[in-house]
Amino acid sequence: MTKLTAQGCELCNPDSEQILWQDGFCRVVLLDEPGYPGLCRVILEQHISEMSDLSAPERARLMDAVFATEAALRAVLVPDKINLASLGNAVAHLHWHVIPRYRDDPHFPRPIWAEPCRSASAIHGTPDIERLARSLYQHLSRYSLAT
Repeated sequence: MTKLTAQGCELCNPDSEQILWQDGFCRVVLLDEPGYPGLCRVILEQHISEMSDLSAPERARLMDAVFATEAALRAVLVPDKINLASLGNAVAHLHWHVIPRYRDDPHFPRPIWAEPCRSASAIHGTPDIERLARSLYQHLSRYSLAT
């Protein structure tokens, strides 16, 4: 699969990002989102906006990366819940948000894009990036994605 980019697309042309894993088809990045330690994006390397534009094997491969990211976050961070979201309204480039949720996070139980219910808690600090990357690689291996 060749990487297609769109001028002005922040996911095709990121300023900087903390890449936990990538394989040419997609990449997993850790976001620096206050109140949401461990929030990741799984980003398709092609500038495509909808899941139905992918072939069935491509959809499965992308979702395997999403599921492996979820499993790695659960293993390392032990959140109360994981949210998965693919919106693309602001950035029409196929990507999934994998969001560890805690009962004391600013928005729980509402979506993180809603009005906050409380201030951010400092209980859940910055995740250990190396440990998270190792866990992600282990979980990706179960899907035969780790290379």
